[in-house]
Amino acid sequence: MTDKKIIEHTINWIKNIVIDLNFCPFAGKALLKKSIRYVVLPKTTAKKCLEALSAELKFLDVNNDFETAFIIIPANFKSFDTYLSLVEKAEEFISENNYDGMYQLASFHPKYCFAGSTNTDAANYTNRSPYPMLHILREDSVTKALAHFPNPEKIPERNIDLAREKGLRYMQLLRAACMQ
Repeated sequence: MTDKKIIEHTINWIKNIVIDLNFCPFAGKALLKKSIRYVVLPKTTAKKCLEALSAELKFLDVNNDFETAFIIIPANFKSFDTYLSLVEKAEEFISENNYDGMYQLASFHPKYCFAGSTNTDAANYTNRSPYPMLHILREDSVTKALAHFPNPEKIPERNIDLAREKGLRYMQLLRAACMQ
């Protein structure tokens, strides 16, 4: 599969799930402004993912026109536990390189499963993406967006409730449609 197709699937997911279901109430603005950067890492390792993370953080440091970046990992980290280990290393990398307070990571994976949840809980689809990915967010942008959003602390709860209301089959079909 080409990088272009993988990015297309990711954009479809952002549009049809993240934005249309309002899982992230400020994603639409970034998509409209074309301020999202997409990097595809085919056949990669944890070390190469951290190198890509470093490169993206440096890119964002000097390119203020980009609000956010997705590092998409289509061929590796298919196991959710292995992916969580990568996320942990990525978060450590951010801290060790003095990026705390500047950037934060959001994690998305096709098999995402919240702690204490079952694999068949529709709520997991709030974070189930077409591919494993690391989403880099500017903390300033998140803070500014949340300041204008009523009750931002209730966003995760609202998303979980909505996904469960829609149901597992609906969420599965919706994500599958993003891949066509």
